[in-house]
Amino acid sequence: MVVFGNVQFCGGYTRVDSSHPYLPHPHAQLVAQSSIDKTHTMAAGPVDNIILLADCYKSSHYKVYPPGTTKLYAYFESRGGKFPYTVFFGLQYILKQWLCGPVVTRAMVDEAKQIINTVFKRNDVFNEEGWNYLLEHHGGRLPLRVKAVPEGSVVPTRNVLFTVENTDPALPWTLLVQTWYPMTVATNSRVYKQIIHHYMNLTHDNTHTVEYSLHDAGYRGVSSVESAALGGAAHMINFKSSDTVAGTSLLRKYYHLETVAGFSSPSSEHSTVTTWGKTRELEAHRHMLSTYSEGDVGCVCDSYNIWQCLEEHWCEDLRDLVLERGRKGGCIYLRPDSGDPKEVVLKSLEILGKAYGTETNSKGYKLLPPYLRVIHADGINHKALWSILEHLKNHGWSTASAYFGAGAALLQRLDRDTQRCAYKVSFAEVEGEGVEVYKEPVTDSGKTSKRGRLTLQCEDGVYTTVQSGKGDPAKDQLVTVFENGELLRDYTFREVQDRADITFDDFDIIKFLKEDTD
Repeated sequence: MVVFGNVQFCGGYTRVDSSHPYLPHPHAQLVAQSSIDKTHTMAAGPVDNIILLADCYKSSHYKVYPPGTTKLYAYFESRGGKFPYTVFFGLQYILKQWLCGPVVTRAMVDEAKQIINTVFKRNDVFNEEGWNYLLEHHGGRLPLRVKAVPEGSVVPTRNVLFTVENTDPALPWTLLVQTWYPMTVATNSRVYKQIIHHYMNLTHDNTHTVEYSLHDAGYRGVSSVESAALGGAAHMINFKSSDTVAGTSLLRKYYHLETVAGFSSPSSEHSTVTTWGKTRELEAHRHMLSTYSEGDVGCVCDSYNIWQCLEEHWCEDLRDLVLERGRKGGCIYLRPDSGDPKEVVLKSLEILGKAYGTETNSKGYKLLPPYLRVIHADGINHKALWSILEHLKNHGWSTASAYFGAGAALLQRLDRDTQRCAYKVSFAEVEGEGVEVYKEPVTDSGKTSKRGRLTLQCEDGVYTTVQSGKGDPAKDQLVTVFENGELLRDYTFREVQDRADITFDDFDIIKFLKEDTD
């Protein structure tokens, strides 16, 4: 589940929670400098009241902070987890979708009061006075300041990624915007890219096709359309190959994308082959080629006997059509979709190479002709990809001859603990005095939180989070992106991609894979 936000008022007033993943807010308005307007918001879900977008028990918290609390300052970080860095992405979508402009109305307060009182079977929990103060003094806008690292930044774990504090002392609150899902997908996808980039450097003349080498096939495997949009967009930071078109929709609406960010080709699936029947498999493939007679096309080949399909149908019966497409500049991607991936991909390449010949690049590795490639999209996680590419290299094949697809492993098989994402209050003001706030559980030192006001500083490429207000504000990498209902920084998708690109000083991906015990 993707959780977006949790604004909590305490002290004498109230709180806002927006921690439900699929609840677009139809009342949100976006700042004038943004190209987005209300017509661009995602379709409303079953709840459109921002006050109800959280676990009910959180409605009771505003009464249990120390009396006299006027400031709460909180931060978000990845405390470690599976990968040694995090690609920061998705906060801008959340700010535009949920927090910009007036987001609370009188009708929302009335509805929430009725529901919360009924849920708790008591009338002393819901903070009607606080919500009314927000309406009267702020016009339904959220008096918050959010500072964040620029989107697309690749930041080592255990560093602050964004901070939140209230700007009205009458409304001390925290805002938990759980960007863990798009951040984690962006990080997960970038690790795939590092693996492919590593082997492309070893076995091919250039890395030009890396950004097309991993196809997002996860739309149908995620928990919601919004998850598909966020995860699909996160993958598009690293790769330009995708069937999750919802990602492009999100980027066009929230990150100033003008065209599309992910490309695809007409491709068959098992049903479009097996509907013809086993004895007519050849006709199914021939029909696919004649229907889409030019350009790139993908054909699944393991509906029955993949080796017979490759050797007889593709290497003999359809050979003239394959060559004709090549003369027109198109490419056919043949897809085995079952079996041991490293063995199946290698054997497929060997069969096709024997029939159509191979080229040898400057590094001594074999390539299929440019009009023919193999793509495998079943069970492709990091370890499987590493295993396949190492196997191909050891048998003299260039990485450029094979393409891959990923679905659940890319967009769904992860959670908030993948990167151990956490949001904690680190500073408060109570009765006019600053208080460093932290947790330090004796049962798990890994959950010890940071203290005081934080700055994220970077010197010689090394990030450091400086705690207790001891950092240099002039060196702070966190910039103010949101304040009092207005978006102050509006990043383009191109900016995000540029920051997240592969660099020569990335961590050793092979060492990471060898040490990864998952």
